[in-house]
Amino acid sequence: MSAHPNDLPAAPPADWAELNRANWDERVPLHVGGRFYDVPGFTAGADTLIDFELAEVGDVTGKRLLHLQCHIGLDTLSWARRGAEVTGLDFSAPAIAQAAELAAEIGADTARFVVSDVYGALEALDGEGFDVVYTGRGALNWLPDLAGWARTVARLVKPGGFVYLAEFHPLSELVEDDPGVLVEDYFLRGAQVVDDPGSYADRSAELPSTRTVQWRHGVGDVVSALAAAGLRLEFLHEHAHGHFRLPAGPRIPLVYSLRASRPL
Repeated sequence: MSAHPNDLPAAPPADWAELNRANWDERVPLHVGGRFYDVPGFTAGADTLIDFELAEVGDVTGKRLLHLQCHIGLDTLSWARRGAEVTGLDFSAPAIAQAAELAAEIGADTARFVVSDVYGALEALDGEGFDVVYTGRGALNWLPDLAGWARTVARLVKPGGFVYLAEFHPLSELVEDDPGVLVEDYFLRGAQVVDDPGSYADRSAELPSTRTVQWRHGVGDVVSALAAAGLRLEFLHEHAHGHFRLPAGPRIPLVYSLRASRPL
């Protein structure tokens, strides 16, 4: 049987990393100053983590937690408030600078923030190991090489530790307001060039760097990549809620979460 054209990977633009970094650099002041992230509320004590994340990760007191693709660090610092010794890593230098400022503002003295993309994390962190490697929602779609990501996180987590991922379910990207109307192909795996002047945090914004390159990774792709990297899947859960909800009607999963441990 021949492959469907959408199943075949499309080559990304050669400058995909630079395009994405420029776009995310420009989002930083918009996200810091806008309502979506509510930075003043966060510094006053508000939490950014979802209830199921707290339950599934468990007590982090005294644990070393690495947050990959941490953006401006709100989730990272929410784990710090729960007693974790946190390191946040992101490819955007302006985002990391903002995260460090927020850490100082809330008194998270042990929090550390590092500029690097995911694939360079091992070198940037000098081969350190962590009890928990955490990745939050809206991260994997920026990564072209899922196997490389899985190998990286497997090496970053200590023996006996675990990787925890909470990510938007790929099905949530395929429907319009009516949850019964599919508008895209779930199995599309090639690079997708998106030209959008705004941000999810402010649809009316007009950023100078409008083009980004993204990839869709199926849930099975993610689980298989982690297993191939030597991690043991503990659970895979699907959730009908996240930061947004669809109108009333038949439900689909909007977020999925998984935990995969590194054997001792």
